[in-house]
Amino acid sequence: MPIISCTDKRLPEHERDFAFKDTSAITQIRITDKNGACSNLQRTAKGWIVNNLYTCRSEAILNLMEVIKRIDVKSPVSSETAPTILKSMSTSALKVELLCASKTVRVFYVGFETEDGEGNYMLLENTAKGSNFEKPFICFIPGFKGYLRPRYIADPQEWRDRLVINYSPEILKSIKVQYTDAVSADSSFDIELHSTTQFTLRNAKGKSLAYNNEAMRQYLKYFMNINYERLITSKNIKREDSLKHSKPFVEVRVTDKAQQCKTFLFYRAPFTGKVNPEMGIQYTYDPDRCYLNFEDGKEWAIVQYFVFGKWMVSPLYFLHPVQN
Repeated sequence: MPIISCTDKRLPEHERDFAFKDTSAITQIRITDKNGACSNLQRTAKGWIVNNLYTCRSEAILNLMEVIKRIDVKSPVSSETAPTILKSMSTSALKVELLCASKTVRVFYVGFETEDGEGNYMLLENTAKGSNFEKPFICFIPGFKGYLRPRYIADPQEWRDRLVINYSPEILKSIKVQYTDAVSADSSFDIELHSTTQFTLRNAKGKSLAYNNEAMRQYLKYFMNINYERLITSKNIKREDSLKHSKPFVEVRVTDKAQQCKTFLFYRAPFTGKVNPEMGIQYTYDPDRCYLNFEDGKEWAIVQYFVFGKWMVSPLYFLHPVQN
């Protein structure tokens, strides 16, 4: 890709001033793609929210703020190549708007990646005139090797906090784990919390069982700061309809002391791979992930057994201390 030296004095500074150093002053960020998806991020007293609906993931906000603050111009694009770059950007670039209070302080466009994988083509808007500058630039973060575009997220769902539940033991009132298939039904159980040190454990028939205190306390910690891997709500309506008409393999109901109940329904995910190369096993379903339905049935996510599988134990789990 032909480029011009960044030291070319014919290039006005304001045409390549993408960075905004005072990120603490930014109150709103809008990111829009060519398909109409738009993430409207707003700073609130409790943190950043997207489209007045969801709390934003803190790590995603930190990544965005870093690129806003540290982005720099690696080089301008040559006059010969610029028309091709601009034509491509006109159909695929993301539009990013930065606001401080109600004042727009930056508007720029994030295009496709460079061939060396260390930056993106970008174009700045002249906010005073409301028109774009003529020359695109190759932008990067000094010291960082990688694309910048993934940090600018236009899909509001991708900003959402991935937290599913965060209940400490003192908040919990009861937990009920029910296995729906005939083979595992006898492994169902429920826990009633009378305090953070006194509990009642019952099996599937309602009989009270003895338990190990250490095992019980450890199990209750598995309901703190639990996150899904990927939200899939409305991504595949046919898949959602199919899951809704099938039976979950386990239901978990968690009630807090305010009598608010959260229901979590887990469904098997199909195994899409081949025979396990190490064990030679042909799985009937995905051994690592499953589908989760939550938020009163409104949300669907892909979750890992490594995280949520800790909920799926039997009463035998509570008989002995947990082995580290």
